[in-house]
Amino acid sequence: MDQHATVRLDRWLWAARFYKTRAAAAEAIGGGKVEMNGVRAKRARPVRPGDRLRVRRGPFEFLITVVAVSERRGPTAEAASLYREDETGRLAREKLAWQLRIAPSVRYEGKGRPTKKDRRLLDRLGDDE
Repeated sequence: MDQHATVRLDRWLWAARFYKTRAAAAEAIGGGKVEMNGVRAKRARPVRPGDRLRVRRGPFEFLITVVAVSERRGPTAEAASLYREDETGRLAREKLAWQLRIAPSVRYEGKGRPTKKDRRLLDRLGDDE
């Protein structure tokens, strides 16, 4: 991992394990879910140590600083050494995860296809006629 080397943004996000595939990383970049140094980035933009990234995955946002670059995808521990996460971003993400965990789930309101139990009840009602 040479400190003066550069790597494409989509390849770095894949190597740092933010996305499972380079195609998924490229799609996220194209969709505006990744910003580099405060500007919407393109997937071929070179990443250097010291660059600041904002990566949105689902409802979560990662604020990170690139520490090293790598073109290959290694173990999780090696991927985690490629960046340093901003403490305020990590705390905000953990708070959001907690809020989502305690939020009430969406309940079934009886719309849509009847269940097997509902169908049996309907059949019983029809037998009385």
